[in-house]
Order: sequence, then structure tokens, then C-alpha cells
Amino acid sequence: MTENDLSVDPITSGLETRFVGQRTLYFPSLTTTMDVARKEALVGAPEGTVVIASEQTAARGRLQRVWLTPQGNIALSVILYPHKEYLHSLIMVASLAVSRCIEVVTNLTPEIKWPNDILVGGKKVCGILIESDVRADRVNYAIMGIGINVNLNVSDFPEIRSTATSLSQELGEKISRLSLVRQLLKEIESYYLASSTGDTVYEQWRKRLITLGKKVQATSAAGETTFTGIAESVDRDGSLWLRLEDGSLTRVIAGDVTLNE
Repeated sequence: MTENDLSVDPITSGLETRFVGQRTLYFPSLTTTMDVARKEALVGAPEGTVVIASEQTAARGRLQRVWLTPQGNIALSVILYPHKEYLHSLIMVASLAVSRCIEVVTNLTPEIKWPNDILVGGKKVCGILIESDVRADRVNYAIMGIGINVNLNVSDFPEIRSTATSLSQELGEKISRLSLVRQLLKEIESYYLASSTGDTVYEQWRKRLITLGKKVQATSAAGETTFTGIAESVDRDGSLWLRLEDGSLTRVIAGDVTLNE
């Protein structure tokens, strides 16, 4: 394996998917794969088109946070055209696909913190961002953005040292990004197809959540409201139910949670 182990042919050659990744656009460096994927979607790119970069220079995560993607990591975006009724499940699909991919390739045990942070050893190893354009009763397009810390020396980045980790740091050795990408694309397609056939994706996502049953601080997506309580359950649309200290229940549709140890 080399540090420069990503390119179109190795990713797509013999890839065991029907459509995810069959058309892949690779760039050594981009500001963000999401911007390129959006442009591709607007001109009718085939479903499953993947935009991947070895480095992002202006990436963002959920809630407009900065997401670091230096050389050696994985940053990709997948263009999808789901039915509107299944749009909410894309967070679950992405979370499960990343978790399963990490398990298969590294034998590490990832966990999901609501709604879609992937943790290894209690620290964040992957960020997921879902963007969509919904017109009336249909989804014009959806873009699933995934950034995985693969061969990242977290100690080089003081701003994330206490909260983030990487796969190589957890294993003590470098990881093949090519193996991870190919497995990830297979898992995305598998869970995406399953999401339209029943509750299996929701059930698997709910079982993997480490948030449930724990005391958390939940902040709304706008950052205006904060609740503290026990994370009691999640709905099929992905929203979180908190049992507050006064015994009442409140629903958090979108936002972020911090686990209170």
C-alpha cells in the first residue's frame, strides 16, 4: 500500500455494486467533495456517482463546523435520488455503512453517537453530512458526504486532539484507504437498498446507538435551545426523545448531543 493508493481504476475495477461507485470522480485535492457532487447532481449525474478526494481544503461538517481532511484520509460524496419518504433514513444508511466498513476492514468496534457521529474508543473517527434538495413532493437530489480519519496523526492537530482519533492511531499501523473505500461503497449500496424495504435499517441503527439510556446534553441545530436529560428512544424518522429532569419528554429533531459521563 502507498499513501497515494486512490484513483478511479483501482476503486471501480471489479467493484461489487450495481450503481454506487460505478461512476467515480477522483481528485487529489478539492475544497470539498460536496460542492462538486452538487454540481454533478444538478446536471443529472447517474445515481451512485461518487466524488472522492485525497485532501479537502475547505470541508465542513454538520452544523457548519470545519472538518479537517489532510492527505491520507478519506473524503467522498455520493449522489442519490431517494423517494421523499426514505430521505430521513440516509443518516442511518451512512452511519451503518461506515460502521460496518470499519469492522470488516480493521476489526475495530465502532459506535454511533446520535445522530451520526462514528466513534472508536470513545473518540470521533468519522463525520457524516447529508444535503438534499427537496421540491414539492419529490427529492431533486441528496448527497451523502463522508469523511473518515484513516491515516491521521491527531496529535498534529491540537484543536481536535481531545475529541478525535483515526483508524491508524487505534490500530498502530497504516490502513489501506482503497480497501476501506471499496468496502464502504458496497455497504452504502446494501443499506440504501434495504432502507426502502422495511424497518431493518432503523432497527440496526437504533441498536448501535450508544446514546440511548444515557444522560446527555442536546443542542438544537440552530444552537438556540439546550436540553439535559436521559436519551430514552429514537423515532423512525431519526429524531431523539429526551426524558427531562421534571419527567417530561421532549423531541429533538436535529442537532447534537454531548454524553454526560
